[in-house]
Amino acid sequence: MSLDKLFTPCALGALTLPNRIVMAPMTRSRAGQPGDVPTAMNATYYAQRASAGLIVTEATQVMDKAQGYAWTPGIFTAEQIAGWRLVTDAVHAAGGRIFLQIWHVGRISHPALLGGVVPMAPSAIAAEGATAFIVDEQGPRHVPTATPQALALTEIPTIIDGFAQAARNAVAVGFDGVEVHGANGYLLDQFLESGSNQRSDAYGGSVEKRARLLLEVVDAVSAAIGAERTGVRLSPLGRFNGMSDDDPLATFAYAATELDRRGLAYLHLNDQGSGEPAQKDAIWAEIRRRYRGTLILCGGYDADSAEAAIASGQADLIAFGRPYIANPDLVERYRRGAALNPTDEASIYGGAEHGYIDYPALAD
Repeated sequence: MSLDKLFTPCALGALTLPNRIVMAPMTRSRAGQPGDVPTAMNATYYAQRASAGLIVTEATQVMDKAQGYAWTPGIFTAEQIAGWRLVTDAVHAAGGRIFLQIWHVGRISHPALLGGVVPMAPSAIAAEGATAFIVDEQGPRHVPTATPQALALTEIPTIIDGFAQAARNAVAVGFDGVEVHGANGYLLDQFLESGSNQRSDAYGGSVEKRARLLLEVVDAVSAAIGAERTGVRLSPLGRFNGMSDDDPLATFAYAATELDRRGLAYLHLNDQGSGEPAQKDAIWAEIRRRYRGTLILCGGYDADSAEAAIASGQADLIAFGRPYIANPDLVERYRRGAALNPTDEASIYGGAEHGYIDYPALAD
C-alpha cells in the first residue's frame, strides 16, 4: 500500500509536522534518582526518535503526591525542570517537535510512593485489578493500588493549579506544548467516568459535573500557555485500571463537544481494545463528528492501517507506541517498508541504556 497520506505534512497550531506519525506517550520508568529527574540518557532516547511528526513524552507528574509508578519523571522541582531542558534541546537540535504529557494518577498509587499518604481520587473506590510500581526494602515490584480517599472540594483547586504550573514549566524549558492526560484510568479519567466517580457535589453525578475537572484543567492549561499548545488524551471504552462508565457514548460525546469549543491543538484517543466493535465504531464516529479539530488515534496501528485511517478521514494523525520502543527510526522504516526490530520485553520498564537507547537504526 502507498503511504502518501502518512507522509503528508500537517499543521498543528504554530507547528508544521513533516509527517503524520506521532510517538505515543509511554512510561519507561527511567528518570534519574533521587528526585525523578530527566537525564542525558532520556534526552538521547527522545532525540533518537525526533523524525516523528510529533513526540509526546511519557506521563510526567505535575506535583508532589501525583505519582503512581517508581522512576517516572516530574516537572515541579527545579532539578526536574532543568532536566527536561536537556530533552527539549536535544530533540529540537535533531529537528523534532515535542509535547510533554502531564498527569496526576489519582487512585492508581500506593502510600510507598507518597510518603505514607493515602492516594486521592474522586471517590473512595479502589481500582479493581490495578497495580502501582514501587521500590521498597523488597526491591522494585508491582503491588495492588491502595483504596483512596475522596478529594475534598477545597483540595481540587490545588490540582488544577498544579496542571497549569506544570504547563508553564514545560513551555519555559522549550516544549512545543503539553498533552493533558485524561485517559487510562488516571485522575481526570476517574472524575469523568461514572464507575469511579460517585460524588454528589459539583464534580459528580451528571456528565456535565463529572467532566468539570477535566475541562477546568484544560481551561487552566490553555490560559497558561495557549490553547494552540494544549492537547488532550482520552480513552473511550477503556477498562485499564478498573475503569467503567454507564453510558460511554454520552460521556465521551459530551467531552468531545466541550473540547471542540476550546480550539485546542488536538484530541488524542487511545483505543485499549475494549468494548464491542460496533460500540467502539459508534463512539469513535460520534467523537469525530463532534470534535472538528485535529484528531489523533492510537492503538495497534501499523503503517498500512494508519494510512487507511487517515485516507478515510477517521483521523488526522496516528500515534504509535510499542513500535517506537525498539525502532528509533520508525519513520524511515515505514517509508522504506523495512522490517522492525523486535522488542526486548524484559527491559521496557526500568533499567539503564539496554533496551532503551541501544536499539539499532537502519543506518547501523
